[in-house]
Amino acid sequence: MKSTYNIAVLPGDGIGVEVTHAALKVIDALQPVCGIHLQTQSYAAGAQHYLDSGDALPKATLKACGEADAILFGAMGLPHVRGKDGTEIIPQLDIRFHFDLYAGVRPIRTFPGLPSPLSSPKAANIDLVLVRESTEGLFYARGRGDRRGDEEVFDTQRITRVGTERVCHFAFKLAEQRKREGRKGTVTNVDKANVFESMAFWREVFERVAKGYPEIQSSNAYVDAVALNLVLKPWDFDVMVTENMFGDILSDLIAGLVGGMGMAPSADIGDNHAVFQPAHGTAPDIAGKGIANPTAMLLSVVMMLDWLADRHNDASMRVASRALERALERPFARGEILTAEFGGSDGTDAVTRKVIDELRALSK
Repeated sequence: MKSTYNIAVLPGDGIGVEVTHAALKVIDALQPVCGIHLQTQSYAAGAQHYLDSGDALPKATLKACGEADAILFGAMGLPHVRGKDGTEIIPQLDIRFHFDLYAGVRPIRTFPGLPSPLSSPKAANIDLVLVRESTEGLFYARGRGDRRGDEEVFDTQRITRVGTERVCHFAFKLAEQRKREGRKGTVTNVDKANVFESMAFWREVFERVAKGYPEIQSSNAYVDAVALNLVLKPWDFDVMVTENMFGDILSDLIAGLVGGMGMAPSADIGDNHAVFQPAHGTAPDIAGKGIANPTAMLLSVVMMLDWLADRHNDASMRVASRALERALERPFARGEILTAEFGGSDGTDAVTRKVIDELRALSK
């Protein structure tokens, strides 16, 4: 337990800057309510910084991230800013690999008071977490592509026993925690073991890990079938674990089940460091218009507070996490705010003000 936690803040590009600014306002309001102390410091990185300086991730920024208690991240990347190989400048991947942040955690749940894209009343029960292996898989090929003239390119997927074991253990431990909290306590392995030897190996490792968690029900499913069933009956899922690329795609799909990326927080967690960020991108088409939904970013702050609580055995962080979660949920439930993706007109500032007002009300 610490008296003050140092948070490295990387606003990044596009709406990342806007939702980060909103999160910092809320953090400032939260601290006196719950008696916690978070020292935030912003650092430069991203596609625009690359255009301005030629460096997408300065060494000073990376050093600060390594020394911080947690990293709060906006969004990075711009479609028109690309490297020599034609791919986007996205230093968030460099941060993941540098700090070995192997568990990409993408929780999704339905918020009371918000319209659901799904017609079934069971959609009110959506509450699941996708755990994405974030250091291997097809993303391992980034920067290692084998291009042979203008005829063909090879990108190689890498699946290791150690990498798969640790993310599977993470998923099962998360399922144990969720079961204690009253949720299903199940883990679904998502792969393509019928086609790829690498995925057959992944499944073999998953099943071996599963034997160590006899109280948790586990199952296997192919990624295409999971994509179908996530649309038809997402309320049946609890914890899912999958390879990097599959997780990248499915995390956007599950966000759509509850209204969009503005409701999708995330964390990339390793043994010693963690990054917390909204799952959405920089959305340059709406940047500067004040309409970005900051909810995903604020829920990422909730995840950060929970992680700090667990890591440092700090009950005050848990109290702060629940207070922020309630302050965000209640205005939606009462119909006091409705953002653009749900057909409303409340923008970044409106949501931020309402959450801060709710925090102040809770303190009374």
